[in-house]
Amino acid sequence: MVRVLLHEPKIPGNTGNAIRLSAVTGCELHLVEPLAFDLTDAQLRRAGLDYHDLAHVTVHADLAAAWEALLPARVFAFSARATRPFTEIAYEPTDVLLFGSEPSGLPDAVRADPNVTELLQIPMLPARRSLNLSNAVAVAVYEAWRQRGFT
Repeated sequence: MVRVLLHEPKIPGNTGNAIRLSAVTGCELHLVEPLAFDLTDAQLRRAGLDYHDLAHVTVHADLAAAWEALLPARVFAFSARATRPFTEIAYEPTDVLLFGSEPSGLPDAVRADPNVTELLQIPMLPARRSLNLSNAVAVAVYEAWRQRGFT
């Protein structure tokens, strides 16, 4: 199953939802510090409910540490500024789906990182800023899982 990488997440509830998603789909969840919350945060625990123990979650001190653990792999960075739809990719089990923080998305330096294979977008109506982080992660993970026959 694909691996999800959240770069410096800010909202505990969204990360809790991603933990729950990890537990129910089998995708790995990787978090790049600094986190704007403690992993014992009540909002995070509430969103993840009792799924935390069923999820595969790894916290990395920085992006370099995440690359060390995850590469070699194809890395697809999701951005509202990208032009290629995420549905045009034939996902592989070792792929990394990279998402930025809730208020600002991925920084320019991360989008331009040489380890990023391609920038992808989730289509939205015009004049909309972005989809909620945990919703975007769920949409992408389920597309990758659907392509693999939900195995």
